[in-house]
Amino acid sequence: MNNLEIAQAAQLLPIAEVAKSVGIQPHQFDQYGPFMGKLTSEAVESLSKVQRGKLILVSAMSPTPAGEGKTTTTIGLTQGLQKLGHIAVSATREPALGPIFGMKGGACGGGYSQVLPMEEINLFFTGDFPAVAAAHNLLSAMLDNHLFQGNELEIDVDSISWPRTLDMNDRALRSILIHNGKQERSSGFVIAPASEIMAILCMSPDLISLQANLNNIVVARNKEGKPITARQLKATGAMAILLKNAIRPNLVQTIENGLALVHGGPFGNIAHGCSSLAATKVGLGIADFVLTEGGFGSDLGGEKFLNIVCPRQGFGPNAIVLVVTIRAIRHHGGDSGSLESGFENVARHFRHLSSYHVPVLVVLNKRADDPLEDIEWLADTCRTHGMPFELADPWSGGGQGCLEAAKALAKACQSSSALEISEERSQESEPLQGGKEGFRPLYTEGDGFEEKLQVLCEKVYQADGFELSESAENTLRWLKSAGYGDLPICIAKTQYSFSDDPALLSAPTGFIIHVRELRLSAGAGFIVVVCGPILLMPGLGKHPSAETMGINSDGTVFGLF
Repeated sequence: MNNLEIAQAAQLLPIAEVAKSVGIQPHQFDQYGPFMGKLTSEAVESLSKVQRGKLILVSAMSPTPAGEGKTTTTIGLTQGLQKLGHIAVSATREPALGPIFGMKGGACGGGYSQVLPMEEINLFFTGDFPAVAAAHNLLSAMLDNHLFQGNELEIDVDSISWPRTLDMNDRALRSILIHNGKQERSSGFVIAPASEIMAILCMSPDLISLQANLNNIVVARNKEGKPITARQLKATGAMAILLKNAIRPNLVQTIENGLALVHGGPFGNIAHGCSSLAATKVGLGIADFVLTEGGFGSDLGGEKFLNIVCPRQGFGPNAIVLVVTIRAIRHHGGDSGSLESGFENVARHFRHLSSYHVPVLVVLNKRADDPLEDIEWLADTCRTHGMPFELADPWSGGGQGCLEAAKALAKACQSSSALEISEERSQESEPLQGGKEGFRPLYTEGDGFEEKLQVLCEKVYQADGFELSESAENTLRWLKSAGYGDLPICIAKTQYSFSDDPALLSAPTGFIIHVRELRLSAGAGFIVVVCGPILLMPGLGKHPSAETMGINSDGTVFGLF
């Protein structure tokens, strides 16, 4: 059976029964049909008070265009921990429509390691994405209306940086011309997972912080060069109303009927790529283990989780999983498909993740066509290099196929004191397993923009440095003068390489990071650093997945994956 057929054949339990198995009572969530729910605001607060669980980050090597099954492995390991008798929940992101109808597919996992109901989660789910898009576009509309009504705030039209958004790949909307009845200006769309509203939703643990963060959004500058905020446009009250339900984490279940939290959906290559603070904290309040993921490779969503999200939430992970596949290793081996050359990509990701002083476990996401000799070679090579290794088969085996990896992961967590963040910056050492010294981000809040970026270039990408375009340099000068220069940085770049060039595979050296532009996300609390040719509004391929999808007369969906 294919992925969708496996999901459609699964026997789901009522969400109330699944929630009760981890202590969540019926009055603590609203049901969205029989199999989905949303926690109440009161439940989020009460369930988050005591952080009892161990936090595990799941990241990956640099992927192929098809992805390497990071979500599938996250769900499989969660189910494996459950089979070992632990209370374990996953806290993953919501799928975006762009990849679903484009090429990459949904974000529910796969095979016998999925979150369900897959069709609903992959489509409009509980309405969080439409709410994010509506709140974003309301601010866009109020900004243009302010200009039409006389521009009382004396906004410099040429400085407007707030785009519009849509949850769909549509290259025709990257650059648009707006006419409000009095004047024209250039603008564009970003895909909803790249919206600052999506980032704010995930970085705001409650409604109070949500409204405060919405107030801080900077949309433009006035004629004196001072920032113009959403609060000055009097938009944030209405925006918060649109987001009042979206901020509440969603309850669903795994294919093995364990509770799963699915909330928020920022992309890892153009946003911070992680689930919400609220979902993570709820999970830690109800479970022994919480598994969350950082979008794409460890150089993107993984790095952002560790250097942006963890300092914001006040604690780091107890262990990190580095997901690898034979397919991706051979892909990074170049034309020859050499395992030896491709392994250099795995080793660089491992060295990066080890620098946070947290135990790192390499997990092979096994595919049915993986040659046994390749698997044995990878296991031997990892262990020779001092890299703890386990094999997992989440797609075909579900939790049972991940038992050994789950055991190793639980053991790694027991030795980790990673919930204590040290103010001292991490220092490079070889080999470095971490775990006993406490989690440490790569840079501190007091470091300047250039210092933060240089640290990432050296310790994550192993680049020779970075180069700012003239536009980026001008923006940086303004950011510093306006008091935003010391914010954390969120790198937007290709997911296919450590560099900003997708053609440089494996573990390239001798390159620099080219910064094309800087975008301030003051509400989310970081600066987006746009590198190389990465686009914030993707396009569809020549033959998008949407071409092969449909629905039968009985309402059964086909072609979704």
